[in-house]
Amino acid sequence: MTDPILFSVTDGLARITLNRPERLNAFNADSARTWADIAREATTRDDVGAIIVDAAGRSFCAGGDVRDMAEKMGSGADITSLAEVINSGIRALVESAVPVVAAAHGTTAGGGLGILMASDYAVVGEDSQIGSLYANVGLTPDLSVSAQLSRAVGERRALQLVLQDRMLSAAEALEWGLVAEVTAPDAVGLRAEEIAHFWLSGARGAYGQAKRLVRSQRSRTFAEQLSEEARSIGAAFDTPEAQARIRAFTQKR
Repeated sequence: MTDPILFSVTDGLARITLNRPERLNAFNADSARTWADIAREATTRDDVGAIIVDAAGRSFCAGGDVRDMAEKMGSGADITSLAEVINSGIRALVESAVPVVAAAHGTTAGGGLGILMASDYAVVGEDSQIGSLYANVGLTPDLSVSAQLSRAVGERRALQLVLQDRMLSAAEALEWGLVAEVTAPDAVGLRAEEIAHFWLSGARGAYGQAKRLVRSQRSRTFAEQLSEEARSIGAAFDTPEAQARIRAFTQKR
């Protein structure tokens, strides 16, 4: 049996690959549990400094496997439980101090949109399309879509996406701020790797803490966030990494 999610770590780079291409990488119960376990491992290993989330086949992620839901899920409670499992993996990525880049080629729809937004930097192909489409099958947004979409693009645009069956083009997704870069379809993975290696070759600890500060700031008041920034930069200053880079900077000048 083929693993529904693939995972590897090489020289500090963790790669999480959605691997149900015949179902457009839609989640079923097996892939949900595997996703959650892998996301937790990737974000807690000391040897991981950056994460790529990509996918096999012609699409990034179609969200939940609707056919599997219809055939194997007996009630709404089953759907809720499945969503909660996937959510735990999303939270692991979002709440961690490890930067995440998504290589989201092809189509991203439904809960796949939440997987995309669990990354901190998203690269898509020129032919990519991104949409919600939940209501097309009578369902409502899950997997962090309602939580993250309006933060990413604004409330009015978020409503446009969830209240229509509209699929954004790659250019529209870039203009809306939903993705960071658009590249040739066959270069999506390569560009994601370049971004991840940029983090790894730089001050990887500082990039991770910068991600954490931005991602977690909504849980604090303005004054609390300023205090957390002050604490964080002080802690960073004391690290060997920062000390070496500061010395190099001052000697160069």
